[in-house]
Amino acid sequence: MTTSNTTPTRFESVRLILRPYQTGDGAMYYAVGQKNRQHLQRYEADNVILTVKNEQEAEALVQELAADWAARKCFFLGAWDKLSGEFVAQVYIGVVNWDTPEFEIGFFVDQDHEGQGYVTESVRAALDFVFEHLQAQRVSLRCNTTNLRSQRVAERCGFTREGLLRQGRRRPDGSFSDSLIYGLLRREWAEPSTTPPHPG
Repeated sequence: MTTSNTTPTRFESVRLILRPYQTGDGAMYYAVGQKNRQHLQRYEADNVILTVKNEQEAEALVQELAADWAARKCFFLGAWDKLSGEFVAQVYIGVVNWDTPEFEIGFFVDQDHEGQGYVTESVRAALDFVFEHLQAQRVSLRCNTTNLRSQRVAERCGFTREGLLRQGRRRPDGSFSDSLIYGLLRREWAEPSTTPPHPG
């Protein structure tokens, strides 16, 4: 991708097509949320996809997310397998500070596509978008201390573990959990490690 004043609305990686949600995605988005409800409860109980109760609410939500993308308030990306056309992952890009600029990134994988490297591939494509088109200086990532899969994604994508946030989130059962804080700087993204990427 090349730097442009126009924010792209579709990009590809080796196996995936990534794009923002758009009008007409509501039924698909609702189905994904219902299918992954149990899957997301442990680490993503507050994910926006779990807030919708029917296809109509889901359609209204994806239209809201599309409007947020156009207004550059936040950026939700869906990732689809090029061959099968199946939804495989979501990547969220939030604005921390436009002046720096700094962003935060989050993600989840469809339960049937877990462990196949789709999240790592999606996040790398999203990072290219953030650094090239949004001109990020820094991207942060947080994950639960027990979420080993997300920790591996962060490390494969070049993030550095920067700290520990104690009891920063409340679990559905009312208890508290700790989060690891990761960061990736522009110079680190521009000069990636020569270590071959992990296939997982």
